[in-house]
Amino acid sequence: MTIALILWLAAQAAWADEGCRRLDYLGAHYTVCTFDPATSGIRLYEYDRSGKPYGSFRALENDLRQDRTYVRFAMNGGMYDDAQGSVGLYVENFKQMKALNTNSGWGNFHLLPNGVFYIEPGKAGVMEAKAFATSGIKPFYATQSGPILVIDGKLHPSFLIDSTSLKTRNGVGVNGAGQVIFALSEDAVRFYDFATLFRDALGCPNALFLDGSISSVDIANWQRRDGLFPLGPIIAVTEMLPGSFP
Repeated sequence: MTIALILWLAAQAAWADEGCRRLDYLGAHYTVCTFDPATSGIRLYEYDRSGKPYGSFRALENDLRQDRTYVRFAMNGGMYDDAQGSVGLYVENFKQMKALNTNSGWGNFHLLPNGVFYIEPGKAGVMEAKAFATSGIKPFYATQSGPILVIDGKLHPSFLIDSTSLKTRNGVGVNGAGQVIFALSEDAVRFYDFATLFRDALGCPNALFLDGSISSVDIANWQRRDGLFPLGPIIAVTEMLPGSFP
């Protein structure tokens, strides 16, 4: 047995308790996926090696396959402009591609406070954007979106328990054990219910909204790859295939 295969099998054992599941909460159906940043390769991707926006899970997978990298999971990773570029902070491989954006304005991103999902070696977090700006954190990867759903156990102050705005939504949170939890609603839901899903059902004291109607997910084990809408930044959980190690 090669060293590469031994390492790959060890990684599979470490990931045995991770993965995706269905969850019903307050009458709505959700897809929930949990990963440990200490053992899973959680990354952000925006442009391919030619400088073109990936735009889809298929394009990302085809590009990474050239480096023998396999996508276990992927989700749209933040709001973007007409050119499919991030509208807020975006960091990839320690390089800041876009600056933090705390300006007021129209739309969900500017429903302040918004927030940042960031990845450091072996750990991850969600933080309110202005707090992140003064935190001194130098992330490996980061994406800004908004509104932030849960801030230190409290819901965003603008969310209404009886809101009539119902949409498909997706987001990301980090629970008390440091696990990264992604959730996508399979039904139209209000912000209030989506935020309480993260806080009360998933145990995340901090969680961030990623987007609404374009909410998409790619789950290899389920043979599911959403592709109805063009995408901007993509959050992916990847692994190297056997034979990729020196």
